Amino acid sequence: MKKKTFKPFIHNEFVETSKTFTVTNPYDGSEVGTVYRAEEPHLERAVRSAQAGFQEMRKLSSYDRYHALLKIRDGIQKREKELVETIVREGGKPIRFARNEVSRAQLTFTWAAEEARRLTGEFLPLDVAPQTRGYMGIARRVPLGVILGISPFNFPLNLVAHKIAPSIASGNAIILKPASPTPITALLLAEIIQEADLPPGAVNVIPCSGKDAETLVTDGRIQKLTFTGSAEVGWYLKSKAGKKHVTLELGGNAGVIVEPDADLEFAVPRLALGAFAHAGQVCISVQRIYVQEHIFEPFVSAFLETVQRSMKMGDPFDEETVVGPMIDQEAAQRAERWIQEACEQGAQILTGGKRNGSLLEPTVITHTKPDMKVVYEEVFAPIVVIEPYREFPEAIKWVNHSHYGLQAGVFTRDIHKIKYAFDELQVGGVIINDYPTFRIDPMPYGGSKDSGFGREGIRYAIEEMTEIRLLAMKF
Repeated sequence: MKKKTFKPFIHNEFVETSKTFTVTNPYDGSEVGTVYRAEEPHLERAVRSAQAGFQEMRKLSSYDRYHALLKIRDGIQKREKELVETIVREGGKPIRFARNEVSRAQLTFTWAAEEARRLTGEFLPLDVAPQTRGYMGIARRVPLGVILGISPFNFPLNLVAHKIAPSIASGNAIILKPASPTPITALLLAEIIQEADLPPGAVNVIPCSGKDAETLVTDGRIQKLTFTGSAEVGWYLKSKAGKKHVTLELGGNAGVIVEPDADLEFAVPRLALGAFAHAGQVCISVQRIYVQEHIFEPFVSAFLETVQRSMKMGDPFDEETVVGPMIDQEAAQRAERWIQEACEQGAQILTGGKRNGSLLEPTVITHTKPDMKVVYEEVFAPIVVIEPYREFPEAIKWVNHSHYGLQAGVFTRDIHKIKYAFDELQVGGVIINDYPTFRIDPMPYGGSKDSGFGREGIRYAIEEMTEIRLLAMKF
């Protein structure tokens, strides 16, 4: 990344504004770049741009949308090194995970391109009653219009892609507000989109304050809000959205059940990675592990050995680093307070627990109570709780003991327990014999309870961004 100044992307051009803010590296505090902040006049321009862009987008052929999406995919590939380094610098994500994110973003645009060619309807026989003889119908999906996307800091490229790619594929126009700690990656993507032969206004990327973004949430010219972030903010914005279509992808505190027949050689390192990758700043990060009591001691011993040997903390540009910095020192301090609070209430730290600036050691806690914050709330930090259970239904009960329900994992070969878990776990996704951090981008992704509303995953996001229109005909 050579340049240091970045501007909002409105109507296919980069616009200078009167105010700026500085993006800093959460690991060492160095300056990553200066970003021009969009304010009310620029937001108004972005809305009008998107309205005009939608009128062109909805007329584009499937092939044109397919071609544009693949061109964006190719642009990401050409600038892969720059994007990886930017994700590491502005978000503190370890480089091994930043590379994976850029690779996933390419696949996200590829899948969206394919879905653009598969956006079909259906023929409906309407001659189903004596009075409707001679009638037939055609139902097809049509785009909603202008979409507002709000993306988080932890996946500054691929979760932006999950807003923009299905919007393009379905013929909508989108205004994207990136997270304030990590806007530069989204603006680099805007540079790629600028070359993709899309109508001006199809995509606008506007770094702005949360307060200004809220004015867009209430703007009647915007037909849909798609938000990824905290539950508190997401549900608040939904309350302000009025008649808009809304998709919320919110927080979680993913639980895992480990049965005696589990493959521990696979499960132990996998769960350690799921708990501590990117300092636990993933909404499906492993936060709670429930281990059957007969294998609890050997599991804990192996898990601690793996954490201490393999979960290296430090410089995110180090190829071996798993646990980089938290997004800022305030986030690390909050997680540290939760650990101290749990200990004051009787919990025991098995390893970790110490903080150095924005770095928090990978921390394993036991002897917790179900309503402690480190158990019941979303910790969003490199902290995991391990507790024993006796019977499988008891473990299901403890996983469900949360107001979140995004994804859960179960390690077992017992098909009856697999079915029981699938029937009884109150989550959006049940992952068998892998960590609940598992996600491949085409799958339906979202949660129940406070974890969200609606689903992402390319085809499912397209459905959320379209509505069915019926043509009924009499012959």
